[in-house]
Amino acid sequence: MKSPLISIALVAALGAAAAPAYAETFDGPYVGVTAGWERNEIADRIEAQPIAGEASRDALVLGGYAGYNLKATDRIVIGAEAGFSATVDDQIAAASAGKSLNIDPRYSFDLSARAGYLVSDKALVYVRGGYANTRVRTALGGLNGPVTASDNLDGWQLGGGVEYAISDHISARAEYRYSDLGSNGGQYDRHQTLVGVSYNF
Repeated sequence: MKSPLISIALVAALGAAAAPAYAETFDGPYVGVTAGWERNEIADRIEAQPIAGEASRDALVLGGYAGYNLKATDRIVIGAEAGFSATVDDQIAAASAGKSLNIDPRYSFDLSARAGYLVSDKALVYVRGGYANTRVRTALGGLNGPVTASDNLDGWQLGGGVEYAISDHISARAEYRYSDLGSNGGQYDRHQTLVGVSYNF
C-alpha cells in the first residue's frame, strides 16, 4: 500500500519542481506596441520660421517601446522606458511671412522614468517624466518652389496612466502624455492619448 503512495508523492514533487516559477508582471524587462491619438499645436515660430496665428492637427500615432520595471517594494514600481513613434496624415498647414508653410512631423522618440503604485496585484497606476525629441520637416512656399528644411526639436514630457496585468507576461495600458517641444521662442505642444500592449519577460 505504501509503494503507490510513495510513487504519487514523487510524481507530484517532480511536477512541482518542473513547473515554472511565478512571474512578476511588473518586475523585469518588457517590450510593447502602442497606438492612439495625437494633437500637435504650434504657434509663434518653428525654428527659423515665424508663424502667423496658431496651427494644429490631429493624427493617428503608432509606435513601440521597451523598458525595465523594478519592484522596489510590495506596492512601489519604478523603471525606465524608451519609445519610438510616428504619426499618420499629420501635416500641418500654416502661414509664414505671407507664404504657405507646411509642417510635417516625421517621427519621435522619448526617454522617460516611470514610478507607479500597485493598487492591486494586477493594476499599476503610474506617472512618467523625461526627454522627448521629434524630427520635423518644413516646406515654405515660394515662386521657385518650396524651400524645405529639417530640424530635431528637443523637449520634455510628462504623463500618467494605468497598466493592468492580463496574465503573467501580457499587460495592457492606457495613458495620457504631454510634451513641450518649443524652442527659439516658439510654442510646440503635443498631446497624446495612447493604449498599449506589453510583453513582460
